[in-house]
Amino acid sequence: MTWAEVEMSGVDLGDQRLNSRVVKLLESLSERPSASIPDACGGWAETKAAYRLLAQDKIGWEDILEPHWARTQERMRAEPVVLCLQDTTELDFNGQTIDGLGPLSYEAQRGMYLHATLAVSPQRVPLGVLDAWMWAREAKDKEGRRPPAVKESTRWIEGYERVAEQAQALPGVRLVYVADREGDILALMQRAVALDHPADWLLRSQHNRKLNKDGERLWAQVAQVEPCGEIMFELPSRHGQKARPVRQSVRVQRVSLPVDGKMLEVNAIVATELEPPKGVKGLEWRLLTNRDVPDLEAAAELIDWYRARWEIEIFFHTLKTGCRVESLQLASMERIERALAVYLVVSWRIGLLMRLGRVCPDWDAETLLAREEWQAAWILARKPVPKQTPTLREAVHMIARQGGFLGRKGDGEPGVKTLWNGLQKIAACVLGMRFRQTYG
Repeated sequence: MTWAEVEMSGVDLGDQRLNSRVVKLLESLSERPSASIPDACGGWAETKAAYRLLAQDKIGWEDILEPHWARTQERMRAEPVVLCLQDTTELDFNGQTIDGLGPLSYEAQRGMYLHATLAVSPQRVPLGVLDAWMWAREAKDKEGRRPPAVKESTRWIEGYERVAEQAQALPGVRLVYVADREGDILALMQRAVALDHPADWLLRSQHNRKLNKDGERLWAQVAQVEPCGEIMFELPSRHGQKARPVRQSVRVQRVSLPVDGKMLEVNAIVATELEPPKGVKGLEWRLLTNRDVPDLEAAAELIDWYRARWEIEIFFHTLKTGCRVESLQLASMERIERALAVYLVVSWRIGLLMRLGRVCPDWDAETLLAREEWQAAWILARKPVPKQTPTLREAVHMIARQGGFLGRKGDGEPGVKTLWNGLQKIAACVLGMRFRQTYG
């Protein structure tokens, strides 16, 4: 079975032909993630079948993701701790004629929103997409008011509820809900208390809340406590900035937040960079959590888990830049949603290749890749094809070389961009290999 057949096993779209079609589409898009649907499908018959699938009004995007959710839960079951990273991204379809879209941050832009939860291990290996919401905003009226709708902040609270449901289904796994500043919502914390914290939560703080009638502020109080120690880590390169070592002092304090006449007990952590490079703003993270933080070791673990939140940024980058989903040309938002369900799985797999190549470098390459795929990487590099199956790291490096990864001593490990570019070239070579096998 191919990886797509395994990932989509049990899919039920009401027709066996549709079940087979979604597997085929997933394989085609994963082989050429940056290509348009017609280019990825490679022919009119295949393209027509893909568009017919996406036009099926009786199929919800949730139906397409259902088997992936089941596989994700299976992968989570094997982990002692799972980080459930949640965030929202805009999808800009401005200039395209697609029914059902709405305004974005700027009223003149047209598009939709995607709010997803990505499950990863503490080692940052992506386990799968755990949850998703897709919606479009209503346009403002002539008076500049938007029609009443569900508050978008509700997505964060509902997201915690879904994670809590997973925690109850996986009693042997500790689930941790991780969110950036937008998730700093008292109602979310209250909901976790009401559910008796089946899942932990870790939020980056956005608000400097009042703690009492005297007006004392949360972070002013935490700043008064003595640091419990220091941590060090390597900050990866991003947004044009070079990788650099970071040293932070850490403060921890248990605080009581007043909410509706009651007090909500939380633990606050402040990690402040010491001696940042000249001209660089020092890193400071203010985190809130329900977990006990008795010492520096516990605080360092939570800070490391928060740093793993960057994986969902990589995931969205892969979805939007690697898979180019904002270039989809489909007639309606419902069809876009069905296509996005497939691309979410594609983006997850690209991230999985990247991370496992780093975390599990000695695994057999055929754990994740078909034999033809890794062989094609050596053929394109004009190197002798190994007689023995290479390691996953060797295969990932060779694929990434086709996408621009140089593999020099100081280059580190390949990222998602060189992988999705490399996969495109590998797919063309695999197609030629299969043609030769079939027709001699």
